[in-house]
Amino acid sequence: MEKQTGNRALILAAGKGTRLGPWTDTRPKALMEFGGETLLEHVIGMLKKDGYDHLLVNVHHFADQIMEYVASKNRFGIRIGFSDEREALLDTGGALKKAYWFFGNEPFPVYNVDIRSDIDLKKMVRAHRERGALVTMAVTDRPTSRSLLMGEGGLLRGWRDNLSGETLLAGKSGEPLIPVAFSGIQVIEPALTGFFPPEDRFSVIPFYLELAEKHPIWLYRHDGDQWMDMGRKESYETGGIWS
Repeated sequence: MEKQTGNRALILAAGKGTRLGPWTDTRPKALMEFGGETLLEHVIGMLKKDGYDHLLVNVHHFADQIMEYVASKNRFGIRIGFSDEREALLDTGGALKKAYWFFGNEPFPVYNVDIRSDIDLKKMVRAHRERGALVTMAVTDRPTSRSLLMGEGGLLRGWRDNLSGETLLAGKSGEPLIPVAFSGIQVIEPALTGFFPPEDRFSVIPFYLELAEKHPIWLYRHDGDQWMDMGRKESYETGGIWS
């Protein structure tokens, strides 16, 4: 396996974009345009600005279109590779496991392609290091259908479906829990590779909740930053107003 170099980051772009149908019936969500640029172009630009020059993009839905688009955009000027999930969509947990070879030796950001934000990734990575976390998840206090539950010191302690009331907890400490919304941005420690389950396809939240019983999964508050979920039609209909 080729030795990996550069400041690495992973972009999750394999989703089918069902919330954006019928727009995504003929193109991937990553190539939806907003504000004169594609969603993928925005995320690449954000990462490049913060010094990330070796990116991996996972692909599934209209993967060829994404690969051709990146190949045609020579102006990116950084190294961009792909984690190919065309045979089977692996969910977020499975996507991380498949990309294990890319992890290297330093913590790195994982960014959902449908997120627009001005979050300071360098600051988030520094905080991740200072906390000694295995995973750091960016969160804010905003309405959401599914909440992460934050315990003392900002640690992940649970998850709740706010529509059904279904709740999953990490342990039984009985501490007060604060509901927050995940922002689709993470920082991951390469040591995470030692904890992956045997399955190739799995959801990341139950996986993190299991880890959180013994390992620090930290929730990083960035309430003052601008943020928008571009996986919703409503985000395009607002004309670009930040949430």
